[in-house]
Amino acid sequence: MTERSAAAPHVAVTGAAGYIGSRVLAELEAKHPDWEITAVDNFYLGEVRSVGDVGVDHVDIRNRDRLEDALAGADIVMHLAAISGVDDCEEKRDLAYEVNVQGTNNVAWFCRKTGAALIFPFSMAVLGDPREFPIRVSHPRDPMNWYGHTKLLSERAIEEFADGAFPAHQFMISNLYGGHEIDGREISKGTVINFFLSRATAGETLTVYEPGTQCRNFVHVKDVARAYLRSAERLVEQLDAGETGVEKYEIASDEHPGVETVAELVQSVAAEHGHEVDVELVENPRAGEETLVSEFPVDTTAARERLGWETRHDVESVVRERFAADE
Repeated sequence: MTERSAAAPHVAVTGAAGYIGSRVLAELEAKHPDWEITAVDNFYLGEVRSVGDVGVDHVDIRNRDRLEDALAGADIVMHLAAISGVDDCEEKRDLAYEVNVQGTNNVAWFCRKTGAALIFPFSMAVLGDPREFPIRVSHPRDPMNWYGHTKLLSERAIEEFADGAFPAHQFMISNLYGGHEIDGREISKGTVINFFLSRATAGETLTVYEPGTQCRNFVHVKDVARAYLRSAERLVEQLDAGETGVEKYEIASDEHPGVETVAELVQSVAAEHGHEVDVELVENPRAGEETLVSEFPVDTTAARERLGWETRHDVESVVRERFAADE
């Protein structure tokens, strides 16, 4: 471990006000109350302003001087800040480049100068249409949208920054779902399953993009946050050992159903609770810009063996819990 963190690790989290970042703060506080935590966000979408005793400071990662001041003394940086929506990135390509590429380079440059470890999710969007199964981080890259391209640029840049300078973990994350609570407030995001649940509880039609058979691998936000926590714990050991360079992990579940199948599951559970909702196939506005594979198995061996991580949530249980909670 670096000399400045010999007493207790200092972890900084970018994007801390968001869907995943706020859950990570809660996990860190619960598991390691002695660790020093710095939380920053530019509040582009994130609405959380504090988690427990940790306040979230307004910092834009595009401002390198301000960013480095905020991260000063950090042993580990969990870099979760990003423009993450495919449509948002397409509509605001300059912003996506500035945040996802230039902002990430700013974070990685800080780590190279200080020796701080880095945690970075680069998303399965870097793959394009998967053609080798089960999916592993070694899969060839061929992103189909600008979001995927920005993540690929950052994945490659971090490999260069980390070489001989600091340890880094890069995570290929599958499709998120589920919510969590911060101070009694539900924190969620409009991902596929969450979208279906929101519409079903409101009695609205579940619209599925054609053809409907396209598969996604789904992983709960709480499981992803625990992966980052385990990553931080391993990085503490790697800092202590003086290790540098990148390790890559797949973070996914064993569930990869078709999108229409998920909608029909939500429809069925909704009916059990007195909500009659329809499922309707609609024209896909992202045709040619998203993967349409009919299977999506992912090999999570590395995360299980090196991080001691595994999923604790499954789609059907989460769907049933959501409707039970509304009664």
